[in-house]
Amino acid sequence: MNGNTANKFGTAPVFFTAISTILGAVMFLRFGFAVGTVGLFGTIAIILIGHAVTIPTAMAIGEIATNQKVEGGGEYYIISRSFGLVIGSSIGIALFFSQAISVAFYIIAFSEAFASLFEYLLSNYELHPSLIWLLEKKQTVSIPALFLLTAIVLSKGAELGVKTLYVVVVTLFLSLVAFFLGTTAYQSQPFDPFATVYNTEVIDDTTVARKDLLPPVDDSTTVLNESPVIEPRQADPDPVNNSSELPISFFTVFAIIFPAFTGMTAGVGLSGDLRDPGRSIPLGTLAGTLSGMVIYFFIAYKLSASASPEDLADTSRLVMADIAWQGWWIIPVGLAAATISSALGSILVAPRTLQAIARDRLLPSTPINYWLSRGRGKTDEPFNATLVVIVIAFAFIMMGGLDFVAEIISMFFMVTYGSLCLISFLQHFAADPSYRPTFRSRWYISLFGAIACFGLMFFMNPGYAILALVFMTIIYLVVSAYNPEKKNIAVIFQGVIFQLSRQLQVFLQKADKEQTASWRPSAVCISEYSFDRLAAFDLLRWIAQRYGFGTYIHKISGYLSKTTHLEAQEAQDRLIRMAEASKSNVYIDTLISPSYTSAIAQVIQLPGISGTENNLLLLEFSKHKPDNLEDIVDNFKLVKSVDFDVLLLGSSERGYGLKQSIHIWITSNDYENASLMILLAYVILGHKEWNSGYIKIYALYPDEICDREREQLGKMIAAGQLPIAPKNIQVIPRKPDIDPRTVINEKSKDADLTIVGFRDEVLKHDGVDVFSGYEEIGNTLFVNAAEQKKIK
Repeated sequence: MNGNTANKFGTAPVFFTAISTILGAVMFLRFGFAVGTVGLFGTIAIILIGHAVTIPTAMAIGEIATNQKVEGGGEYYIISRSFGLVIGSSIGIALFFSQAISVAFYIIAFSEAFASLFEYLLSNYELHPSLIWLLEKKQTVSIPALFLLTAIVLSKGAELGVKTLYVVVVTLFLSLVAFFLGTTAYQSQPFDPFATVYNTEVIDDTTVARKDLLPPVDDSTTVLNESPVIEPRQADPDPVNNSSELPISFFTVFAIIFPAFTGMTAGVGLSGDLRDPGRSIPLGTLAGTLSGMVIYFFIAYKLSASASPEDLADTSRLVMADIAWQGWWIIPVGLAAATISSALGSILVAPRTLQAIARDRLLPSTPINYWLSRGRGKTDEPFNATLVVIVIAFAFIMMGGLDFVAEIISMFFMVTYGSLCLISFLQHFAADPSYRPTFRSRWYISLFGAIACFGLMFFMNPGYAILALVFMTIIYLVVSAYNPEKKNIAVIFQGVIFQLSRQLQVFLQKADKEQTASWRPSAVCISEYSFDRLAAFDLLRWIAQRYGFGTYIHKISGYLSKTTHLEAQEAQDRLIRMAEASKSNVYIDTLISPSYTSAIAQVIQLPGISGTENNLLLLEFSKHKPDNLEDIVDNFKLVKSVDFDVLLLGSSERGYGLKQSIHIWITSNDYENASLMILLAYVILGHKEWNSGYIKIYALYPDEICDREREQLGKMIAAGQLPIAPKNIQVIPRKPDIDPRTVINEKSKDADLTIVGFRDEVLKHDGVDVFSGYEEIGNTLFVNAAEQKKIK
């Protein structure tokens, strides 16, 4: 909670804000239409499907709110602190717009409460043309209502707003009591839960089944009503009141009715003004959701039993007013109370969402962030953010009809609810020990809620669903472009990735390994010259980019202490930045060790990050200053004790040149290394930095077997479908009096990487001399295979 926020409310405002928003405009203006169009059972199905979304969401909110301190911003705060600021703010901005536009939606619905009065005046009195023009405009009521509501909120803030909620809820309660106590003003109808406007018709004031499933084109409706006579007004063009069209689909009706169920999170926006958000949010939200569901069941039954489907489906009349006791005035008052309370709830919540986003400094302008984040008075009222909400609401009120906007609002609310359910599910999956809510949902309930939200978006209206997702993608790109430093992966995703990695590693370890499995490099490299020579790091990231896995370990000489630990952390951070800059897939780590031997012993025992054991060790030295070469040779036997393939990179000042040509040298003495050398060259060429590169193979053999070896090499290359042209395979007769290194230096002087094999026995006999004599060529990779690889 913000330190300067003095307002402290309990659970009641959360419950009343939720229930007054749930039992709002749609209940009065469109619920009868739903019963008339899809029948009682169809309406019950809509209620159940809608609450299959809202109940998991309410449980998810309760769970998340009891795990963390929910501060100002409500739903936005929960989402941004779970998904991270960039993703969270993208959803939060969409949520803010839906809340701000909802203010206009509810105020326009509020103006419907005066429609009967205006129609009565227009039908029974001669009025001045200018007054007639005013009475025919919805803005005549909605604009003054917006300004009055603005004055209340800006002058008194949340405190008066919450007090007003109590008056509104009492009025709403009385209107519902009058509705349930009322006797129908329509001719008594036989009860049929399956009856719809499409399978019944009225004959002699009696509803009977219709064989023709499509209704006749008849705009006249006979209504018996004891309240003051009011001529039906001409309804706005509306697909729900056009009986000449084909039957309206179930999910179209669902899309129209669904906003009736979306109010359960309205109270969450008051989180910054609550004494105990962790208790009040789950209790108030769940109570409001379940209470609203039960009330809707009874309303649907009462409507079905009180009027014919034709009367219910007629949206030009306020059917509930014809059914309720003294409904001609109580129901319009209830409609006014419900809609103004929903507008009040939205106008309290939307500015707090925008203020929270601005306080996170996520909008693309520092002055805008500062201006919107400021609050007024000791209660920290979001005065400036409220002005923005009022401007948006005013613009949409002046636009008039909100059918399109209302469906877009539903889409954004679906995204919000789906995100909340997804957060709950991911928290269960991540199994973070710090996630300890006192109220717990179930992972399968949250998963079902998330799937239902995103699925219903496309059932309701695929076009609007895609439009909403595109809009949010644009918001994400803009926010991330202006906040590159805040694009860190959220803790929740780290936990999920950790669990996935853990499960995969355990699975791969337990899985039976096929003896004929193809070779895949799982390499580990250790070097204490990470910031002096990048050749080994580059080679490892090329190997690990696509076909293999790589772990790079920076060695720090010495014993473990606070000083060396801090040095290791600093080095790791530098290497991670290098890895990010080069867009590599290498895993970075550090190792503090007093000797090279102990470091090698630890490295070759490390578990592979891929879930399979490491099988390749990469070491490096400078050809012009081979200070560490003696240590490498001395520990070669230790490395071979675990059957690792060994790569020893001799780096030169030339580096990798143009990254175009890789030369492979094969001799009769180290033929078992040939397959591994060819496979490594192929893997390296798979990196985009070598996309214009090629492989050239040189084979040094005695003259008498050159033709045979050339044929064998060609067959091996063809069988392995390797991208090596026959012209790039050259067999050179080996002359006993000429050192092979002389030939290599001559032929590969322009190569960007030269690969040469070496054998254990030769290294044991010659020591460091095996790697000398290659000073005239660029980087040289010496390869020793633990066993001969098969090229398939």
